[in-house]
Amino acid sequence: MKYSFAVVLLLAALAFTAPTKTIRLFNGKDLTGWKVYGTEKWYVDNGELVCESGPDKQYGYLATEEQYKNFDLSLQFKQEANGNSGVFFRSSIEGTKISGWQVEVAPPNHDTGGIYESYGRGWLVQIPDEKETILKPGEWNTLRIRVMGDHVQTFLNGKPMVDMHDEKIGQANGSVALQIHDGGGIKVRWRKLELKPL
Repeated sequence: MKYSFAVVLLLAALAFTAPTKTIRLFNGKDLTGWKVYGTEKWYVDNGELVCESGPDKQYGYLATEEQYKNFDLSLQFKQEANGNSGVFFRSSIEGTKISGWQVEVAPPNHDTGGIYESYGRGWLVQIPDEKETILKPGEWNTLRIRVMGDHVQTFLNGKPMVDMHDEKIGQANGSVALQIHDGGGIKVRWRKLELKPL
């Protein structure tokens, strides 16, 4: 009896301390687990997720059906044509109006890795000039976003970009969403979107 009780305790402890499983947000085949907002183009090509401006040249979003509050997200992107896009976290969308926070993905010298609050306070953290060379235009870049409570950290190609605390962010919850900026002419490829809940 004592032995079986000890085994139960051990299994419970292991379950409690077991590492959280990493979630592949994009399966490399289709848009399962995602929802499209707007009329811009989202499709899979050669195992990669592609966002591209459509004829309406408006804002467009591709958001996860699940909500994620605390997480460590890693993904790769490659900018083709104009790379004005972004990764939103703790976001909610109605039509093509999004509430939440964007980690910027943009052409050179436009604050890739910075934090922008849509329909709110605007830029919370922009990137200093000396870090603008970390982005590799036309090549694959690795973006990491870690959000825990009110603490947000971003990393671009392994280099720290933002480390901030914000009470409003700490109170929010929502989905992860990729953006197409308005204006047309935008094309960005995405792959290896992996999220670890914290």
